[in-house]
Amino acid sequence: MTADLTLDLSSVHLARDVHAVLDASPRVIVPQTRAELYELALGPDGGPTFAVEYDVDGAPYREADIARCRNGLAVNYPEDYMRRRDPDCMRIADGLPTDKPRYRDVYGEDFDPVRAETLAWLATQELVVVPFRAGGPAVGYPSLAICPANAAFFALTLVDLQGWVTFEELGPFDPRSILYVAPPFRHTRFGGRQVVVHDRSERLHEVWAYNLYPGPSAKKGVFSVLLDIGEREGWLTAHASSVRVTTPYENETVIMHEGASGGGKSEMCQEIRREDDGRILVGTNVVRDEPYHLTLGETSALAPVTDDMTLCHPSVQGGDGRLTVSDAEAGWFVRVDNLTAYGEDVALERAVIEPDQPLVFLSIDGVPGATALPWEHTLDSTGRRCPNPRVVIPRSSIKNVVAEPQPVDVRTFGVRMPLCTRDAPTYGIMGMMHVVPPALAWIWRLIAPRGDKNPSIGESADVTAALAHGGMVAEGVGSYWPFSTGTKVAAANLLLRQLVEHDRTRYVLTPNQHIGAYHVGFSAEWLTREYLARRGGGRIRREQLAPARCALFGYRPTEMKLDGQQIRPTLLQPEYQTNVGADAYDAGAAVLQGFFAHELQQFRTDDLDPLGREIIDLCLAGAPVEAYEELTPLHL
Repeated sequence: MTADLTLDLSSVHLARDVHAVLDASPRVIVPQTRAELYELALGPDGGPTFAVEYDVDGAPYREADIARCRNGLAVNYPEDYMRRRDPDCMRIADGLPTDKPRYRDVYGEDFDPVRAETLAWLATQELVVVPFRAGGPAVGYPSLAICPANAAFFALTLVDLQGWVTFEELGPFDPRSILYVAPPFRHTRFGGRQVVVHDRSERLHEVWAYNLYPGPSAKKGVFSVLLDIGEREGWLTAHASSVRVTTPYENETVIMHEGASGGGKSEMCQEIRREDDGRILVGTNVVRDEPYHLTLGETSALAPVTDDMTLCHPSVQGGDGRLTVSDAEAGWFVRVDNLTAYGEDVALERAVIEPDQPLVFLSIDGVPGATALPWEHTLDSTGRRCPNPRVVIPRSSIKNVVAEPQPVDVRTFGVRMPLCTRDAPTYGIMGMMHVVPPALAWIWRLIAPRGDKNPSIGESADVTAALAHGGMVAEGVGSYWPFSTGTKVAAANLLLRQLVEHDRTRYVLTPNQHIGAYHVGFSAEWLTREYLARRGGGRIRREQLAPARCALFGYRPTEMKLDGQQIRPTLLQPEYQTNVGADAYDAGAAVLQGFFAHELQQFRTDDLDPLGREIIDLCLAGAPVEAYEELTPLHL
């Protein structure tokens, strides 16, 4: 081993076979600054371009291209498939409880030989070794990443997400997790597929990343580690964003937004989009091609708290009946597919075009020596824009970001809804806003429906077909289930306990994309945020609510006013839209009820909390909203 500032590693307690890899490697690099790691990402010549290649069966295979732009690195993958997370990439190598595919069951052999082969390959490579805190700087768990030096951009992405830290700052430690990166095994072992293998023990969670797209490993792999730790210790990392909203009257409300991928988490922290004349496009009736606008003179100020991985750690809880949250990350993995031209999100554009430090761009068409622009997305082989362009942005670069943990007043849940009309009924019948008791909030999180045109991940053929024909798929418990290595019932019990214990929280459902025959994008979410904040912590009087026609939606507001302007009642009750009607609404409600009934059956085991069993039985029986409220009172 050639020493490149590697004396720090003596303070890390590693298994003998991992130490052997570092001893055998021709060069181990421990960057002392982020700037040093950034330079490594550009290859031995420092750019302006660099091809990340590996030997695969005796021939070079190009995994990624890197361009040195004025404001950061533009990383692009030659394959469309590698530009988004494969939802079926997790494999479990250990014997601990899990509902996820086990390595042995999928491949017909134990992981140990491949693990040994991977370590042997890493021992022949020049390596970058970086420490990080899984869970961010505040309460993160000391961890380690071992990565081929020519893929230093991957290590850079990881530490930008989790926060820069040095071995000196951590002191002697036993890693709680280790992330290994071995890209060529994607081809030699796994048929070109993204595969991330998790090998858990009581004290260590190993993540073996066999691909170079950081989504399922540097991002969601760390999420898996936190969920594993939380399940053992009795707390959650929610798949959520959160924002402190300050109204023009200086009232503050903290809203936490959950949902499956594409459910509006990033959008919850974004400003309301306005037309050129300042009006807000609430929605457009697709059948009549009729826009509906609203005018708001002044909207609330937004101070983002978390973006995607939201820690609900016991150390920050205040004990006042509200859930207190903090960010699990030091940087945000921001999807910019909704930026298609200059001026659509000025604050975000400024943060990435003129950053304090050079950033990492993924699937952005960056030209060496030029400025990488967030609306210039890489084109897929189809000629269409890649639907998952990303930028890693430090929290410190986010306008008005909140550093301190925040108690949550309202938990909203977003669902992508398809177009619903009389001629083509679908489940896209959710009104602009629904208030639900905790029991129903739990049911929605248990299922976490993922609907219309999700941009973040690739889909299997059967899922694509289901979504294309108005069907539904479930992302699962809390919408963090795709990243969990444990069991669904254990996660369901933990989530239910969290909702019941924090009984001073209000729960709201809100759609995006469509409300009946209206295309609304994310305007329903943004206007609901504004409405709840102006009511002071989301307070709503009982007489202002009425049961929704579909019991799964809980209650609907009898009216909704902003700046004295009443939201069109047919957006609160889509069954009264001329182009929808009661029959199409009821057909959509039947789809929802049937889907929920099917998905809930898997939770009816002896291991489920008895209260959870009661709630599920109510749903299976088609109970009215009042029955849920009897089990878990509504906080108004």
